[in-house]
Amino acid sequence: MLIIEGLIAGALIGSVLGFIGAGGAMLSVPILIYGFDFSASHATTAALAVVLLAAASGLIPKFKSKDVLVKEAVIICALGLTTNISTSLISNQLSERFILTGFSLVLLVAGSSMLIKPFNSGPERKMPAWALVVVSLIIGSMTGLFGIGGGFLAIPVLVLFFQVPQNKAAGTSLLIITLNSIIAFLGHYKIWSEVNWTVPIAMAVSAVVISQIASGKSAGVSPTILKRAFAVLLFSISAITILNAWVF
Repeated sequence: MLIIEGLIAGALIGSVLGFIGAGGAMLSVPILIYGFDFSASHATTAALAVVLLAAASGLIPKFKSKDVLVKEAVIICALGLTTNISTSLISNQLSERFILTGFSLVLLVAGSSMLIKPFNSGPERKMPAWALVVVSLIIGSMTGLFGIGGGFLAIPVLVLFFQVPQNKAAGTSLLIITLNSIIAFLGHYKIWSEVNWTVPIAMAVSAVVISQIASGKSAGVSPTILKRAFAVLLFSISAITILNAWVF
């Protein structure tokens, strides 16, 4: 039954990653905590493994359609390496309340970013150095602390401020998530032996398959509707998480 539940959860995660290009970890972490009774530190570690596999799988059709800005993605990950590694190494020393509170705040920001209307016209522009540095450091710290790949932050920056087409921004986001998640997962090595990997493996298998299918069909689905629905879901999860951290 746990494996079946894990497969169902992975299908939801893969769908979000494939269609939106972000948000997999934002679902993986609360699903593992509230659905499978994982601790916050174990959930963030397991979520990294699930999301990096799903994101890597979703990259395949994006590379085929040339919707990935490889140089920008690599630069963002490289610049954020310091915060990613440092926060990953100290994550197991942080309290459950700190992780849950920080995670809920990130969800609020992520949900808000999904509601921002992007510009649909104008030529593509290269991301300036200052923006790359700021975004990279923030994404790196979020990945290391909360197991979040940072795609929700990269996408609005690429689309809203730098006028990169939505499909190309989503593809670039998947590469950023994959690279950042690999680095953070290695940084969580102290927790590997403590995690029960049965459910995460089932989630990863399902997420890999579904994300690849969804990624290939994402061009035919309205991104606005998807983002609004996902924003509502993130706000709800954030409220539940903050209540669990401070009330229950």
